[in-house]
Amino acid sequence: MAMSLLRTSAARRAMMSTRSSSAVYARGKATLPDLDYDFGALEPYISGQIMELHYTKHHQTYVNGYNTAIEKFDSTSDIKSQIELQSLINFHGGGHINHSLFWKNLAPKSAGGGELLGPKSPLSKAIEGKYGSYDKLMGTVNAQLAAIQGSGWTWIVKDSTSGDLEIINKANQDPVTAPYIPLVGIDAWEHAYYLQYKNVKVDYFKAIWNVVNWKEAEKRFLA
Repeated sequence: MAMSLLRTSAARRAMMSTRSSSAVYARGKATLPDLDYDFGALEPYISGQIMELHYTKHHQTYVNGYNTAIEKFDSTSDIKSQIELQSLINFHGGGHINHSLFWKNLAPKSAGGGELLGPKSPLSKAIEGKYGSYDKLMGTVNAQLAAIQGSGWTWIVKDSTSGDLEIINKANQDPVTAPYIPLVGIDAWEHAYYLQYKNVKVDYFKAIWNVVNWKEAEKRFLA
């Protein structure tokens, strides 16, 4: 399994060697962003099998769906057809945006995944001021995740107008929009956990905090 993951990851890196690691769009089309870690790097919290399927199948589907819908939209002048295509553009485009953010807000333990920021950190101060502690913040997020009926996401966000932290749920693949800035997002779709955690999704919600990249969250908070 480990060798298979390494071979797959090596092939993926070779395929993407001409791509910037931060590239998400090329020539007006959506493309898969490169990962900063191998598929198995988040184990045991997120299995390599889940990561490989999530990235190469599910995220790729959103990329393909968005590009196809945009091409159809651009090729027609029929207003009714363009309106009908909006739902596909929003769904697949949102899925692409959400997952591109998701991969970046995770990190292996060896690269700081799960490591909390120090007390002098601006994000730490904001968390403690609003929620009292990281543990209370994570508990609140997990409660909102568990309350999602069907598919969706829970996000820790910053209100750009007030600077306050908030926790919001987004249905399906709806992306975070203004005035909110996404800091950390947790994918509550079954494809993100079911192969490993089966129907006990609350265990996945607890485990994923071990690989959350709080340094990336602070970059977004300060941007």
